[in-house]
Amino acid sequence: MNPTIQDVAKAANVSIATVSRVLNNQPGFSEKTRIKVLEAIEELGYQPNAIARGLVNRNTGTIGVLFPSVSGMLSAEVLHGIEARAHEQGYSVIVCNTAADPEKTLRYIQLLSEKRVDGLVFVSEEVTEDYYKAFQRMGVPVALVLTQSYKYPLPYVKVDDSHAAYTATRYLIDSGHKHIGMISGNPTELMAGMGRIEGFKRALLEAGLPYSDSLVETSTSFTYENGVENFPKLMERHPEITAVFAASDEIAIGAIAAAYKMDIQIPEDVSIIGYDNLKHAEMSIPPLTTVAQPFQRMGEKAIEMVLAMKQEKNTESSILSHELVERDSVKKIN
Repeated sequence: MNPTIQDVAKAANVSIATVSRVLNNQPGFSEKTRIKVLEAIEELGYQPNAIARGLVNRNTGTIGVLFPSVSGMLSAEVLHGIEARAHEQGYSVIVCNTAADPEKTLRYIQLLSEKRVDGLVFVSEEVTEDYYKAFQRMGVPVALVLTQSYKYPLPYVKVDDSHAAYTATRYLIDSGHKHIGMISGNPTELMAGMGRIEGFKRALLEAGLPYSDSLVETSTSFTYENGVENFPKLMERHPEITAVFAASDEIAIGAIAAAYKMDIQIPEDVSIIGYDNLKHAEMSIPPLTTVAQPFQRMGEKAIEMVLAMKQEKNTESSILSHELVERDSVKKIN
């Protein structure tokens, strides 16, 4: 049977209230008493319950993280930053995989509320009215990663998707390409979908190159399978294309795989640039030129924002810098 706080109090010959004050670093006891209590805790192997401790000091030492998917490299890199900074600050992380399902997401928010987490990090999904109301009921700090809300006042950390897509497209233009297409993710997605298409379009028009919606092959998501499926469609519709901007590295690598089956050489026949700079971008053949997002730093920053809000400090949203990473998938044809 696990020892209780009552057992610790009896072994140290002090009151339960004194043991509680020692555990929660509250005043009202001598150094001699503190040592007696800690020795009793060690001797008995007592493990204080985080939730019970939280009822006293309003701090369970846990932060909830909601991901639409935890299986991808993008999520892994964001999570690495979240866990590193959280553990550095003495917090543990509870990770929930929502599968972008509204009902599942609301159930997880309720679960995290019952666990009395000290804050939430919400990754890569749109904040709906139902989600926001659930956040309000919890009454804990919430930070967004890879998304933002125009409607609800929640701080966020991300890159400027439109600007980053502009950078990728401009690189293709500066490399001499004049017939450029795009394989997008979900165009209805407020941030990554619309923003990346907008940046692509703006770069073409500013360079005096023609733009039409037919140059953008849209997908349901940002996966490898979307690239495999949609690269042939784009090339069939526009065989003159010499370069493609893919709205994610996974799409880009899928497009490279499709090109191989079509006997199209990358980059000799068609150049491809990605978006994200995930680990497998440098492992693709050829290694993928791409736009890097600082995913680990985003995770770290989100934890910093949550903890600052918990201390009632002013917290501002952050737009982090993106970076172009040159590898071998783009041919310069100047």
